[in-house]
Amino acid sequence: MELNPATLLTAVPNVSNGNDLAALAEVAHGFEQGGSARLLAEPHSDPDHGRSVFTLASEPGGMVDALVGGARVALERFSLASHSGSHPNVGVIDVVPIVFLDEFRRAIAMAEALATAERLSSELELPVFLYGELAGGRTRAELRRGGIAELTARIARGELRPDYGPAEVDPAKGVTLVAARPPLVAFNLELAPPASLADAKAIAAQLREGGEAGLPGLRAIGLDLPAREGVAQVSMNIEDHRALSLADVVAAVNERAEVREAELVGLAPRAAFDGWPESLLCRNRATLEDALGF
Repeated sequence: MELNPATLLTAVPNVSNGNDLAALAEVAHGFEQGGSARLLAEPHSDPDHGRSVFTLASEPGGMVDALVGGARVALERFSLASHSGSHPNVGVIDVVPIVFLDEFRRAIAMAEALATAERLSSELELPVFLYGELAGGRTRAELRRGGIAELTARIARGELRPDYGPAEVDPAKGVTLVAARPPLVAFNLELAPPASLADAKAIAAQLREGGEAGLPGLRAIGLDLPAREGVAQVSMNIEDHRALSLADVVAAVNERAEVREAELVGLAPRAAFDGWPESLLCRNRATLEDALGF
């Protein structure tokens, strides 16, 4: 499928399963068959996180059908009741951000995000919350705090109401969070032994925006990875790679514990790797520009 780089949008739906590769392949097929979008890369699946990240591209107007198609398959294949993994989540289709690559496409992405929220709620009976600019700056973390049990309780108490869809939450499906946003960079840094989970959590708390040594636009949590023999990991999102580079984050973590290896989740703008320390291996390193062919 030929895509016009001047007008296309991308989307990064996150599914709360990281180990059932056969079922995840069906979900990927659902995204591609549901509309006129195409996958830009293989899904990034992580059994420790209990999460898979898909990256889609489409012309405006073609993304909504694709997202609903993939979401329908995911809801048929997965249930939160059997979910395992350490990454925060509140739904089988946990987050669905529509990504605009420049300011010209901001309004188009917002319209696509609102249409996606409406279709996910009306056709799949999902409670949908908006986040980011569409919700006055409300964050994913605010909605995920305490997981699906706490979010369901807050809805029941009348503290929150979904922006779209039913107020009653199906515990097997959970809820879905939808946004329109510019590109962010999701990546993980594995710490060399003897660094522990406590070290990873302390580093994340220090460096995330608002922390003691907070970096602008950095979201960070500390995790351990049982499938990798208990390696401690700092898992991060950089909201604006122009204000904070990957190299800056690596340097800040290295000041506190040795970084053994890095891992990119999904695709990143090429400029995010400016100044990257080439001696540090980054698994899955790939850029949006390369995937889109420009």
